[in-house]
Amino acid sequence: MVLAILHPPGISAGTSSDTMESARPLVVTTTKPLAIIAKAALGKHAKIEFLQSAKQSAHDIVLSVGALEKMHRAELVIFIGDQMEPGIAKVINGLPEGKAIKVLGLDLDFVESKINQRENHHSLDPHVWLNPHNANIIARAIQGAFGFSQQDIITEMQILAIEENLASVVELSYISHHDMLGHFIKAFKVSKGRSLREANGARKGAKSQYVLRNFAKENDVKCVFVEPQYGDKDAFVIASSLELPLRTLDAQGVKQQLSETGYAEFMQTFTAQFKACFS
Repeated sequence: MVLAILHPPGISAGTSSDTMESARPLVVTTTKPLAIIAKAALGKHAKIEFLQSAKQSAHDIVLSVGALEKMHRAELVIFIGDQMEPGIAKVINGLPEGKAIKVLGLDLDFVESKINQRENHHSLDPHVWLNPHNANIIARAIQGAFGFSQQDIITEMQILAIEENLASVVELSYISHHDMLGHFIKAFKVSKGRSLREANGARKGAKSQYVLRNFAKENDVKCVFVEPQYGDKDAFVIASSLELPLRTLDAQGVKQQLSETGYAEFMQTFTAQFKACFS
């Protein structure tokens, strides 16, 4: 994929903060996690905005007229891919060549996930940002689009510290709200739990619920994770029936501030949330 080489306009020392903000190129991402990565990659050199609201799953983003206008005004649009965001992808694929980065088109370390239990249909797991090595690749693609030198947004030392932090819990079991931990599991070698919902957020059938309950009883599951954007009704039901605590696991970084250190902070917070299941 060929990306346009863009350069931020020069900003003098006497320029007001409002003028500086308006002079920066606009980068629009479909999801909050991609915005966290983009801000860490570009820092003060770009204005970063995202389309996903705090109450939406990344699978459920609906384009408003304002969002469409914003995407056409942006210097760069970043999205996960056609399968995860089919409605948005149609619009993005119609943008001029070089104006968009499709994350699932990059040379990432992929894992597969089952997105339809009944049809036994597998696809690439779209939650690629939960592997910090992937996040660095995405960040470099964004930096390269603007002609900037390419730098990591999370260091190898920080990744190693997360790995060491997880060492005591890698063999323990859990239930997640939906199947989104594949990249985190691969990056840090934690155990593969079971999920209430499929990778696209769809509910599983009764047979899967029966298997899930047996898994919990046979594997000493410690908690049920709930995600802010989904609510907790189905998670609450199974946690209550199994007498397990609910723990928040925010893969979307709902409360994470956009900053140059934001992605590393997001991963550290996510790790702490994951470990809280076993405390």
